Amino acid sequence: MILSERARRLEPSATLAVVAKAKAMKREGKPVISFGAGEPDFNSPESALRYGKEAMDAGHTHYTPGTGIPELREAVCSYYKDRFGLEYAPGDVVIGAGAKILLYEALSCIVDPGDEVIVFAPAWVSYVEQIRLCEGKEVIIDTSETGFIPDLDIVRKAITSRTRCIMINSPNNPTGAVYDEKTLKGLASLAVEHDITIIYDEIYEQLVYGKAKHHQIVALAPEARDNVIVVNGVSKAYAMTGWRIGYAMGPSKVMSKIGSLQGHLTSNPCSVAQYAALGALKEAHDDIVTMHGHFSARRELILKLLADMPLIKFVEPEGAFYVLMDVREALGKKQGDEVISDDISFCQRLLESSYVAMVPGSAFYAPGHIRVSYSNSTEDITEGMRRLKEFLESLA
Repeated sequence: MILSERARRLEPSATLAVVAKAKAMKREGKPVISFGAGEPDFNSPESALRYGKEAMDAGHTHYTPGTGIPELREAVCSYYKDRFGLEYAPGDVVIGAGAKILLYEALSCIVDPGDEVIVFAPAWVSYVEQIRLCEGKEVIIDTSETGFIPDLDIVRKAITSRTRCIMINSPNNPTGAVYDEKTLKGLASLAVEHDITIIYDEIYEQLVYGKAKHHQIVALAPEARDNVIVVNGVSKAYAMTGWRIGYAMGPSKVMSKIGSLQGHLTSNPCSVAQYAALGALKEAHDDIVTMHGHFSARRELILKLLADMPLIKFVEPEGAFYVLMDVREALGKKQGDEVISDDISFCQRLLESSYVAMVPGSAFYAPGHIRVSYSNSTEDITEGMRRLKEFLESLA
């Protein structure tokens, strides 16, 4: 069988690969603690479970409209009006089988072969692969020297006649950075000036901590409304990763095309999962507050433990549930006879010798770094960080 060039170019998800290997080792009886997946360890809210069960009992197990059930699209509009003061019509909302497919559909509807898409690195692993699947060209702008926030002058210089899109992820995966008001207004202004589409991925928008504030870019810069596709979902803040429900909204011209494309790719998202998401959006506010409190405490714990470790540095994250650690001081050192040559070998040795799974930063265009998720239990964080410190102290 001859594979297409597209398939040959495609790189597997590093995050999923780490999670799969950690689970395989657990099945072998090894005491693995995984900090790889961005997945809350809480159960989905009771309202989500109840609405899902009621949907099954009522026979809502058939096709729905391809863009999602009207009730859920209306609930998304109500959420954005109540939370951000934004008015969207249900017809401008598309419900998808997770936010990931909606990101790909959005790119597919605005990127032609050879078009350029600006991506701020470190960046989530799937952005670049999706751009390449659309035969676009990624333009990577490194933010590691500017506190993981893009420099507007550098962005301006990167824009060409082929620039079609800027992908923004705030709060950010893998850095936990939360973009400030000035930066977002500047990016919105550039998008309007050059007629560029912004894909605004705010899947972690309810997960910010301390004095940090999440800014909704359309609310902040309403003049850019026709240049912005917003992508969000219930996976992270609502602990509903397995239900696979995301949503996108934007100008009707592009949203209608995204809906048509989805009809050919997935048909509708799971009917039962849509009703579960409806229950979460309507009734799970108290659950979100409770989970946020746990994430905040876990963040404080892991930052305290990491601050006491040798050979690593990090910028304190303000959102999401990740810390991106700089481990370059550890590279070139040995554990026994094994040389830690890069972030990939660091993660391999850490998993094999200490049974701790983390994701190499190279997967996020951040070589020499490691992403650790603190969506785990307090007990796992405490024990996992003890093992990490012991591992670091063993390097010579």
